[in-house]
Amino acid sequence: MLSQPSVRLARLRRGVVAASEVLVLALLGAAFFFRLPQVSGFSMEPRVGAGEFVVIDTLSYRFGAVHRGDIVAFRHGASSEAYLKRVIGLPGDRVAIRRGIVLIDGQPLAEPYVRYRDNRSEPEVTVPAGAYYVLGDNRRNSDDSRDWGFVPASAIIGKAWLAVWPPSKVGRV
Repeated sequence: MLSQPSVRLARLRRGVVAASEVLVLALLGAAFFFRLPQVSGFSMEPRVGAGEFVVIDTLSYRFGAVHRGDIVAFRHGASSEAYLKRVIGLPGDRVAIRRGIVLIDGQPLAEPYVRYRDNRSEPEVTVPAGAYYVLGDNRRNSDDSRDWGFVPASAIIGKAWLAVWPPSKVGRV
């Protein structure tokens, strides 16, 4: 029979081993399924600002669909930089902008996340299969689908999930 201190020590060792295994698995998962880029522009303000670090979930869209309202990270053109924008138009949607109001299939889109609107208008376009129409939340200061067209599904890296730095901004995006 083991003494009381020996039993406690054995339990402590098992706990440390289990915690170490969980930590290693979490780090491996994070290395393969999450990215942590620093935001460098103002196009997603006020929700996501310059200098913030945001966790990008690269696994979500392998098993689920992109939804209107998602903030996605993607590659644009030949740039190696990841862009963050909000998905506005899904494949098959007719998207138009009239004096800053987004219309989806002729109906105004509720956009409570947009604080900095502009009055631009854009002609109606139909989002092709395998592509998305994306806009920055800061419409006055965003290069987006209004400027360079649709984002191919193949360019999407993942879903912006969580702001982690600075501490005052920690939370879901």
